[in-house]
Amino acid sequence: MAQRALKALRQAQGFYPERSRRIKKGLFITFEGVEGCGKSTHSKLLFEYLKKSGYLILHTREPGGTKLGESVRRVLLDSSGILISDLAELFLFEACRAEIVKEIIMPALDKGSIVISDRFSDATFSYQGYGGRVDLEAIKTLDRVATTGLVPDLTILLDIDTLEGLRRARKKGIDRMEKKDISYHKRVRSGYLKLSKQYPGRIKRVEVSGEIPEVQAKIRHEVEIVLQKFKRPR
Repeated sequence: MAQRALKALRQAQGFYPERSRRIKKGLFITFEGVEGCGKSTHSKLLFEYLKKSGYLILHTREPGGTKLGESVRRVLLDSSGILISDLAELFLFEACRAEIVKEIIMPALDKGSIVISDRFSDATFSYQGYGGRVDLEAIKTLDRVATTGLVPDLTILLDIDTLEGLRRARKKGIDRMEKKDISYHKRVRSGYLKLSKQYPGRIKRVEVSGEIPEVQAKIRHEVEIVLQKFKRPR
């Protein structure tokens, strides 16, 4: 029954397993990592750096970036008294992703912009998949329908010890995801590390150690390698 439903969904969306990447003019960079790793800080620092360097650039986040995404973000992170299963989380995140890809990301990439996103598909595999133990094949199918096959050109994985990351994150207050038990967050980190080994050409692990400028320098080094192949729009 479930397999027939997935097949129907693929056909309805014009989904083909062999389509691994969307053709685009721009450059898509994502930031990933466990709670408290510094994604928001470093993605914004990179955005400002590239903007000052003269690139056409956009910064966005997941969940968020659109009216739908920001509304669902409040439900996913700040809701109290609402039970949301890992499977329900999956559908909510993918709904937001489908909208941001169509409304924000692809139009910017088609114009030749660099798009930086604070989280994307790898977060779903790591959190709902490895953390929440939702079937990875089901996630793969839903995610490729939602993204129409869009894959980042570069993913910066900011890696930090799970407990240290949670300690840092909880200084700012505790959201719904951060309230989950430590074993969940350890599985999330393990998932990210597995993905980085599975896709070493795309996912670059950057250890979060030292001061912010030191970590940012490591990130810019990885970005500069990708930028050498990127043609700015004229």
